[in-house]
Amino acid sequence: MTEQTALKDTLQRDLHDSMRAKDRVRSATLRMALTAISNEEVAGTQARVLSDDEVLKVLTKEAKKRREAAEAYVGAGRQELADQEEAELAVLETYLPEQLDDAALDELATAAVAETGATGMAQMGQVMKVLQPRVAGRAEGGRIAAAVKRALGA
Repeated sequence: MTEQTALKDTLQRDLHDSMRAKDRVRSATLRMALTAISNEEVAGTQARVLSDDEVLKVLTKEAKKRREAAEAYVGAGRQELADQEEAELAVLETYLPEQLDDAALDELATAAVAETGATGMAQMGQVMKVLQPRVAGRAEGGRIAAAVKRALGA
């Protein structure tokens, strides 16, 4: 299990660079991301090396956690903790593909609805199955589902 993906190599190189530069936030965030990737690699019945796409999914999940935690802290009046989460999120976002805006997401959802011939909410799963690989890493699941609902007229 010595071969690694390009993205994981980049994360490890950047971790070493940030440690040398004494960038505490970046170092801690990259350590956390690499730990999450390692945990995913050993999850299940057999250890495996994640592909770049799978590493991207882990990073996307970690970014979502930071975004949700920041919102929760703001709601609880804990701005200093929200700032910490947002700083970590900013580091993670440098490794993620550019996020789709709502207009582009709606356009892709409408095309997927047309492609599947879906006519109502009962076919939402079929549309999601077609759309998700096309937007992988560029939009969160909740945003994708909302775009499909709009495209289906729900």
